[in-house]
Parts: sequence; C-alpha cells; structure tokens
Amino acid sequence: MARDLFGDVTRPFHGVGARSRLTVPLSIAAHTAAVVAIVVVPLLATDALPALREGIAYTNITPVVPPEPPRPRVTRPPEAAMANPDAAPLVTPSQITVEPAWQRDPIATVDSGADIITGLESGADVLAPPPPPPAPPARKDPVPVGGRVTAPSRTHYVAPIYSAIAQSARVSGLVIIQATIGIDGAVVDARVLRSVPLLDEAALTAVRQWRYTPTRLNGEPVAVIMTVTVNFELR
Repeated sequence: MARDLFGDVTRPFHGVGARSRLTVPLSIAAHTAAVVAIVVVPLLATDALPALREGIAYTNITPVVPPEPPRPRVTRPPEAAMANPDAAPLVTPSQITVEPAWQRDPIATVDSGADIITGLESGADVLAPPPPPPAPPARKDPVPVGGRVTAPSRTHYVAPIYSAIAQSARVSGLVIIQATIGIDGAVVDARVLRSVPLLDEAALTAVRQWRYTPTRLNGEPVAVIMTVTVNFELR
C-alpha cells in the first residue's frame, strides 16, 4: 500500500530526470544575467553618471538684532507746594475768632495823606499830560485862474510828438486840455476838454511834462486850474 502511495516518488516517470538537470544551470545563468544587468552595467556606464559640483556656494546671512526697547522714564513725585498763609482755609474752623484790624478794614490802615494810586502825597504837583499834537494844515483845493489869481508862467516846454499815423491820415487841429498846476509848478493832473482823434494822447503826454511858476494867493502857495491849448499843424 505504501508502494502505491509513494511509488511515483521512488520511481519517477521517464523524462523527469533530464528536466531537473537543466533547471539549475538555467536558473543560475538567469540570476547571473540579472545581477550583471542591475549592478555591473550601471558601474561600467561612467558617461551617464552626473557630473560632480565643482564647489559649494556659501551665503553669509547677518542676523537682524531688534532695537533695544525704550527704557521707562523715571518721574519724580511732585514736590509738595508750600502752603499759602493768605489762602482760604479748606477745613471748617471749630469756633469764630476775632479778625485782626487789617482784615476788618484794610483801607483804613493806609495813610490818608497819601495818594493810593500814584503814591504821592496830597497836594503834591502832578505832571500834566502832554499837549495834543498840532492838527495838520487844512488841504486847500485848487482854485481856477481868474480875478485875483493870475495864470502862472510856463518855465519848461516839451513839444508834442506828431505821430506818423496822424500825419498820414492828415489829422490836425487844436486839443484843449484842463491842467491842474501844483504848488510847486508841476502839472499834477490833465484831462481833455476838446478832443481831436489820434492827437489826444500825444497832447496829454506833452502837457504832463510842462512846468510853471508857483502861484500864490494872499501870500500862500496854491494849486490852480487852467486850460492849455496844443496845436497840431501839418507841414
């Protein structure tokens, strides 16, 4: 019965021994090829290896130190203020006392023969206030020439400029101007009474440069108003 159970083991079938003799060499050859492919081939492939780094770069980092926190200020306790003897009491007195005489009537203690404000004795000379400054002289308006006021004489003459535009336009005539002569003889104001186109401005410019003798009325210099004529003639 044991022979029936283990007969195949003790007596293998034909061909099994031939296969078992080839299995081991084939397995060794396969493992050797695998080891060579995994280990030896990478070691021999030097061209595929990564290049080594030539150097290592270092970065110097300076740590940032936080600033020192501000120190707390030391404050001195306020000094106790000296008590004012004349200040009103803050505590209610326990009884009513008699006030001194200088507190009952302080004005009575001042000498009645002295002046409280100035400190001078009664009856002493008091400085009088300075007199007010004199009033400025009243400004006199200019008076027209005529009657007792004679026309001033012209001392400086400036000829008017006959513009080229007026000459080309054949414009001519008399320009009558009212002039105000100051107390020094200068023309302080001038305005046109009779106008001629293109000639008024030239006439005013010339008259403002004229000078006259000062005019007097009752011995005092006065400003006068008079009319002057500027004639423009074509030549």
